[in-house]
Amino acid sequence: MNRHLLWLILLGIFILQGSIVIWLIPSAWQGTVHVTPHFTLVFILFIGLFHHRHTALIYGLLFGLLHDFNYYGSMLGVYSFGMGLTGYLAGLAQRRQPNLIFYNLLITGLGLLLFEFLNYGINRLFKLIDIDLKFALTHYMLPSVLFNLLFALIFYVPIRKLLEGKRLAPTGNED
Repeated sequence: MNRHLLWLILLGIFILQGSIVIWLIPSAWQGTVHVTPHFTLVFILFIGLFHHRHTALIYGLLFGLLHDFNYYGSMLGVYSFGMGLTGYLAGLAQRRQPNLIFYNLLITGLGLLLFEFLNYGINRLFKLIDIDLKFALTHYMLPSVLFNLLFALIFYVPIRKLLEGKRLAPTGNED
């Protein structure tokens, strides 16, 4: 697998999360809680876990900036900073841990929660939102984290095989 395939997969996930997934979330969930799909961020966290943290940082910065331009609009750089930082930290946290599904999903969940707190904190700092932290935590952050963790659990094995196959593929530089 070459890196162009990784770009195409991320771009496909980016388009799907913004166009189709919103319609797949039950309307009953949207009344009391707000669930935001961050499947691109989950994939970037997996890149940090299974490939390399610097690659996750680059993909996080670029796809976060694309997200800022395409979906968000009121302030540039929030998603770019959050996705890049959490992808890098996921790769940094995984270096000393055994490569088990529990640890990887725990790191993914903590990365998603950190991203939600960064997003909330930056928007609160610049007074773009005026929502209490407790309300945001129970109505926005935790439902989104749990929904994205479900996506991570479903696609854990295929993404891991894809990314570890990429890392273990011969580079052609060997003698």
